[in-house]
Amino acid sequence: MLLNPLNRRHRLRDDIPVMPGAFPLVGHLPAIVCDLPRLLRRAERTLGSHFWLDFGPAGQLMTCLDPDAFALLRHKDVSSALIEEIAPEILGGTLVTLNGSAHRQARDGIKSAFLPRGLTEAGIGELFEPVIRARVQAWRERGEVTILPETGDLMLKLTFYLMGIPAQDLPEWHRKYRQLLQLMLAPPIDLPGTPFRRGRAARDWIDAQSRQFIRGARAHAARTGLINDMVSAFDRSEGALSDDVLVANVRLLLLAGHETTASTMAWMVIELARQPELWDSLVEEAQRVGAVPTRHADLSQCPVAEALFRETLRMHPASSLLPRRATQELQLGQRRIPAGTSLGIPLLHFSTSPLLHEAPDQFRLARWLQRTGPIRPVDMLQFGSGPHVCIGYHLVWLELVQFGIALALTMHKAGVRPRLLSDAEKGRRYYPTAQPSMKIRIGFS
Repeated sequence: MLLNPLNRRHRLRDDIPVMPGAFPLVGHLPAIVCDLPRLLRRAERTLGSHFWLDFGPAGQLMTCLDPDAFALLRHKDVSSALIEEIAPEILGGTLVTLNGSAHRQARDGIKSAFLPRGLTEAGIGELFEPVIRARVQAWRERGEVTILPETGDLMLKLTFYLMGIPAQDLPEWHRKYRQLLQLMLAPPIDLPGTPFRRGRAARDWIDAQSRQFIRGARAHAARTGLINDMVSAFDRSEGALSDDVLVANVRLLLLAGHETTASTMAWMVIELARQPELWDSLVEEAQRVGAVPTRHADLSQCPVAEALFRETLRMHPASSLLPRRATQELQLGQRRIPAGTSLGIPLLHFSTSPLLHEAPDQFRLARWLQRTGPIRPVDMLQFGSGPHVCIGYHLVWLELVQFGIALALTMHKAGVRPRLLSDAEKGRRYYPTAQPSMKIRIGFS
């Protein structure tokens, strides 16, 4: 019943077929959330490479499985403003929704803080290392964990530390963040006690706290840390930018730094648990390195951990689809796409496409360990491409390599390894972010 059996009529919109099976109000969301890969395969088999999917409140998105669709991320006539229309309360004003000169100006104002040099100078690796080690040590002592809630809590703590939030304030920030997430799916009913009202209040509270961080960074310019570096770079940038831009992107740091990275971290542990040879390779590397890396310059010593992070993200993309809008008429594959068309770029499909990857259904570290050329845009498509490539790419790279090495060192020292205690494929979710089930358990024995 993921598709509506009463909706079988085949229709065209702009000469492009509309996928049957949509429900009133929610469209194809049940199938998109629970089994997007099968839905895409069915649509391709019955409708071809271009078709409309109904995302319920987000509207219909023209989805294209032709490899040309990947180039839309770099196309000058494609806008990301649709993201703000879909989630205005939570993503409005952030880098992911801005375009053109407004995007370049805002990005240039903060990007130096997220480059390897900026992260190293801010001591981010040294900040994260003891937090990660303490968490995996706690897992070893407990012997069994529900992995996604654990990695989610770890990533939230790392992000809070990144923002310089004092330890005594963490419980309140946890509570406000959970309320903020309600804005992603809450109906826009602004009444007392509704998730929408609580989410808005949490967003306003977080934004107010961020303004205090910004004022503190300006008052103590000699301090180090990512927020201080963001503010410093922002204030040195050309052009007059409102602090609202900086506040919105501090909020984006909180959002982007948590759920998607936590999902990838959880899948890394799942793959290590169900493929013993991967675990053995990671342990061998961790023992050779001997310590958790803290600088980007050290990451080259950990090719297995890096390959594990990259292959996990390819096989289990944390974002299944990116929305965009055509601002001019486009040629996409064999179709003309009218200006104003809402587009869905299926990252999930391209991550495992045989046109882009050899043996795409196989989890292979060798495709990264044996490569001779640089990382291509298609190899990091989960971070986007073109002007909107994820500004946190180097931060995530550091976090996940640190996590892999810390996990291997801690568990191997105790003579244990991760073991999968439940079905990793059951209960997966693909939208609005993709992640494993919240119930998957991992044992360490």
